Amino acid sequence: MSVLQITSKNQITLKRDVLRKLGLKSGDKVSVEVTEDGKAVLSPLKSRNDLDHLFGMFHDPDQPPMSIEEMNEIIADGWAGKR
Repeated sequence: MSVLQITSKNQITLKRDVLRKLGLKSGDKVSVEVTEDGKAVLSPLKSRNDLDHLFGMFHDPDQPPMSIEEMNEIIADGWAGKR
């Protein structure tokens, strides 16, 4: 376990051994998720071609799911220039 201090600019610095274990180097990107129990989970983003981190980005929990038929209708309307 590493103990980190937050700077006046609200930044933290990860120790070199932690970066090595995660396979990270300067300029790499990471994602941070906060769990329901208040823990932060840091994960490396593999590459610009890795789209897994985008999954669910546009999910709206207040919007009911669409049926395949509804999706096909929207696509057809788009192709026809109706939307």
